[in-house]
Amino acid sequence: MTTRSTGQSWALDIALAQGGFDALHPQAKGTMVELGHNATDFDKVFALVKSGAMLPKAWATIAFQAEQRAQHHEEHGYGRTAADLYTRAAVMFGRAQYSIFDSTDPRKIMLREHCDHAVDRLAELRGGVVRRVEIPFEGKTLFALLHLPSTPARNASAVILGPGMDMIKEDYIQIAERYYTSQGVVALSIEGPGQGQTRSEGLTVDLDNYSRAIDAYVDYLAALDEVDAGRIGMFGISMSGHWGLAAASRKDHGLRALASFEGVTGTFETIFERAQPTFKNNYLYMTGYTDETLFDSEIARRMPLGDRVRDIDIPVLMAQGEFDELTPLEEALATYEKITAPKQMRVFEGEFHPLGGVAAEMCRFGADWLSRALTGEFDGTSMDERYFVHTDGDTTDGSADPTWWNGEMPVSLEQARR
Repeated sequence: MTTRSTGQSWALDIALAQGGFDALHPQAKGTMVELGHNATDFDKVFALVKSGAMLPKAWATIAFQAEQRAQHHEEHGYGRTAADLYTRAAVMFGRAQYSIFDSTDPRKIMLREHCDHAVDRLAELRGGVVRRVEIPFEGKTLFALLHLPSTPARNASAVILGPGMDMIKEDYIQIAERYYTSQGVVALSIEGPGQGQTRSEGLTVDLDNYSRAIDAYVDYLAALDEVDAGRIGMFGISMSGHWGLAAASRKDHGLRALASFEGVTGTFETIFERAQPTFKNNYLYMTGYTDETLFDSEIARRMPLGDRVRDIDIPVLMAQGEFDELTPLEEALATYEKITAPKQMRVFEGEFHPLGGVAAEMCRFGADWLSRALTGEFDGTSMDERYFVHTDGDTTDGSADPTWWNGEMPVSLEQARR
């Protein structure tokens, strides 16, 4: 645990009691719904929460309800309904285990077992289009879920779905089906070093091994009969936006395009020293560090991408909230400026890190953009497209800077809703 979390946990508890999940991730409910959480389930969970310590129990309580109902429908032959409920149960069991930072804790193990059971049942009920993947990696194991189109694919494009640091591979089950496999695209939702089962089985994250893990996932996809090895891209949220950019800056990385949403691309002082302490707590667990001072000197200060992004040689899409609380917009725009490959930047007015107000648009647009990029449409071009997306539905073309930076009168959210 960090010094800040030990001394300031009361502040987060008060914020949770008064503000619910928005205290952790402002406007995130829309994103959570895209990740497979039922809106009613979500509200039931946070009706039970008045402090951070209550989160695992609350998530587990509603997850067990969804699992029980799924079993009922399965027993009576309603497979599609059961599969949907198992998906809801899986993402909630996954969320329940998130804040238990001890891989040997029996509660974490139990919640992971229930999550696995839910995935196994929905996979069978959907005819095997969701499959477990385990890849040997540097003496440990990487865990992922392979998502296949219901109609057998051959030489299809493929997309790696990279989770944020507090996400797991199950968070992408709904997105994979809705935006990728339904369009004939193979998807692989991953857990890199430090995440989910990969972390529980002993593989921590360091400064470089997440990029090598992405290489391993690319190699796995390239070897599948269903996949065209020359058309493998990546969609990364939050820390996977960072890891995706880092991987794409390496030689012989195998990716053909990258969509990075709400990527953590700044100095890391904001996320680790000013944002809520849970982010740093989680990353300490992911790295295996117990000494915060050593973590700061050996990991945190060496994480910024800096000039490495100049070596990226594939089309890149970046998207950021105007008020992302983990990466100041100025730092995200500075990273974008350094990229010399074909690129696009979208900044969403009034949005925070989760991009919750535009979550459905974000997920669909990322898949849409990747579809075009993986056909080679942007290769060899000097594309530099910048957009500022307003809350009133308008879009400023040619600049991603907030318009009020340039002297225009800001439009309040109240005005935009009229």
